Amino acid sequence: MSALKIDAITDADVAPVVALWQRCGLTRAWNDPHADIALARRRDNSTILVGRDSGAIVATVMVGHDGHRGWVYYVAVDPDGRKRGHGRVIMAAAEDWLRAAGILKLQLLVRRGNEQANAFYQSLGFEESTSVMFQKWLDGLEATA
Repeated sequence: MSALKIDAITDADVAPVVALWQRCGLTRAWNDPHADIALARRRDNSTILVGRDSGAIVATVMVGHDGHRGWVYYVAVDPDGRKRGHGRVIMAAAEDWLRAAGILKLQLLVRRGNEQANAFYQSLGFEESTSVMFQKWLDGLEATA
């Protein structure tokens, strides 16, 4: 298991975190990662955790809850540092953060066809939900992947 140092994101971490998300292919044109970071940091029911190895940010997770269910987004591991347990460590940190907030259920979304992510989450004990997700763009945009 990796011995990452886990901390909440700081102002100085924002640019390297966004760069990591971009390297991992997590950003989308319709989501401003800087705005997502600011929103997560604005409330006490969400945060962004960073995992550091020798001071460098090598893993992240945005974690939050609605009072009943926890959610994670932007789970990232530096592509040059994969297969070292960093993903397991950052997800365990997210679970610990949720447990400390009294949240006992964690949910996440994975794009269809992302077999690598599906296998990773299944290895952590996640199960495919029986629920169907619906979406509606409130600004009139077409639905996207």
